[in-house]
Amino acid sequence: MSTDTLEMKRTTWKTPISKLKTVAIYEHHELIAALISGLLLLLSWIFKDQLTSVLWFALHGFAFAIGGYAKAKEGITETIQTKKLNVEILMILAAIGAITIGYWTEAAILIFIFALSGALETYSMNKSNRAISSLMDLQPEEALLLQDKRETTIPVSQLKIGDTILVRAGERIPADGVIVKGASTIDESTITGESLPIYRQNQHDVYAGTVALDGTLTIKITTKPNETLFQKIIQLVQSAQEEKSTSQLFIEKFESTYVYGVLAIVAIMMFLPYLLFNWTLSDSIYRAMVLLVVASPCALVASISPATLSAISNAARKGILFKGGVHLENLSNIQAIALDKTGTLTKGKPAVTKVYMDEAVNEKEILSIIGAIEKESTHPIAKSITAYCLDKAGVLAPTFEIKHLKNISGKGIIATVGNNEWRIGKADFVGKELTVAFQQQYADKQSTAEKTSTFIQINERIIGMFILKDTIRESAKEAIHNLKSNGIETIMLTGDNELTAKAVAEEVGINQYKANCLPQDKVAYVKSFRKQYKTMAMVGDGINDAPALANANVSIAMGEGTDIALDTADMVLMKNDLTKITNAIHVSKRMNRIIKQNIIFSLSIILLLVLTNYFQMIDLPLGVIGHEGSTILVILNSLRLLK
Repeated sequence: MSTDTLEMKRTTWKTPISKLKTVAIYEHHELIAALISGLLLLLSWIFKDQLTSVLWFALHGFAFAIGGYAKAKEGITETIQTKKLNVEILMILAAIGAITIGYWTEAAILIFIFALSGALETYSMNKSNRAISSLMDLQPEEALLLQDKRETTIPVSQLKIGDTILVRAGERIPADGVIVKGASTIDESTITGESLPIYRQNQHDVYAGTVALDGTLTIKITTKPNETLFQKIIQLVQSAQEEKSTSQLFIEKFESTYVYGVLAIVAIMMFLPYLLFNWTLSDSIYRAMVLLVVASPCALVASISPATLSAISNAARKGILFKGGVHLENLSNIQAIALDKTGTLTKGKPAVTKVYMDEAVNEKEILSIIGAIEKESTHPIAKSITAYCLDKAGVLAPTFEIKHLKNISGKGIIATVGNNEWRIGKADFVGKELTVAFQQQYADKQSTAEKTSTFIQINERIIGMFILKDTIRESAKEAIHNLKSNGIETIMLTGDNELTAKAVAEEVGINQYKANCLPQDKVAYVKSFRKQYKTMAMVGDGINDAPALANANVSIAMGEGTDIALDTADMVLMKNDLTKITNAIHVSKRMNRIIKQNIIFSLSIILLLVLTNYFQMIDLPLGVIGHEGSTILVILNSLRLLK
């Protein structure tokens, strides 16, 4: 990405709305031009009996110019740069050939279909490129440098290893480093993808792009700004997007061969029959023009685009969005699928699953007070407890006055209610020995590692305990079962610890899992699985999943995922229903079958028309009917995918 592009991204928020609309129109100008071209062609066909010859030709001329400009410019520019002819040039020549023998409508249809295909391809590429821009939003541009007891704001790019910076509560950390003063709960979801913030203090490592939620930190820089873990995520996404697939490379080679082959045959057709078979020169040229028209890949293009669009529309109605036909095509070939844990297999938010309360207390009253206390905290656990208390107690406005409320970063919360001191938080915050005794008396002995315990203490007495857990999505178990039934290997990749990973994998029915994964670890696993299984899919929802998503053959994002995951992914599950993956696979397989039928049929028709033209068995009108008729048939066959 160029410096100019990055600068444009950084100043977008300053751009007036009118200019933003202009940018949006320009971004879709190819699609708009193609649709206008098609509209002009449709009008000329509907009102052909009412239009004068001049107006009819004018409409066709505008359709050629508007629809064909972008692809003609692209074809000519690429030909000059690479010194090789391409399909764009062939389509231009085919249209010109049709015009020279008087078939303007056929030429316009050819231009319209090709322009529409190119516009959709450009749109897909633009969507993909936004992934890098989304990441840039999370990269701080300035840092507060501490030097000689002074605070100086400088660009992040000017930071050096050994510099000391200040990060206040609520701010995003601008560079990798180690804490030398202060403590804070850190939201590391951009790196690990885990929903629960982590408490960090003196000598703990912190990473660029993460957020200090509730404490001021003094950080010593340990990594160059352009080599941070966050920058590596950006680079991984960018490099993966620049890689060309095997199919793309094959098409590029086929394109050049096809163009030269057709043009060579047309050139031969113009003169060889005249020289060898006693044809007249006009007959030879006429047959060559017919050949150029019937050999143009109109039906071949229509074999893929309508089928793809129909399948994409079908999937969209079911809550599955694809960013391009190639991704839908590849989906049917996947042999393995990797799934992130937090936010993908699980809901990504801690929920209260069980409460243990001392029998001597009024549970409803206690929950009402706890809810009112926890309501003052922004911590995800506090929010879950507040929601639970509101649901069970019905009200968070106790008659008791709550005073001296204080959040202890990474530990819990303290408040005074009446004459009693309340503490709500971790075991070591309320007293380790007291919590052990309470657990032995009240709690379930089979508590597992993936659960979080939060204790309630009044003065020196533990009166209750909340058990919280990131719960499994309702669709996860069924989805894994369906994928296995289709012969697809399932693997879980998570930044969480081994015990938690194992527990979740067993619960949803996944056999393979990889724990303690940083973003680069997920990328490495995806690449290794691609070698093992050939075609690999990845499902994720977080920023930390973006590099792995970009390196998978097919990347799938949850609809509630982060912007970068949604922008990077090839496919989005809008309703976060993992069972839709199997539905999409079935649509993909059906689409591929229809595309194969269309390709075989269209190539057969082209071959038949070419041969019959050579033997002078058809004239131009019949050749056009056969050529355009085959196009209509493959389109009708493709439209079956709408059902």
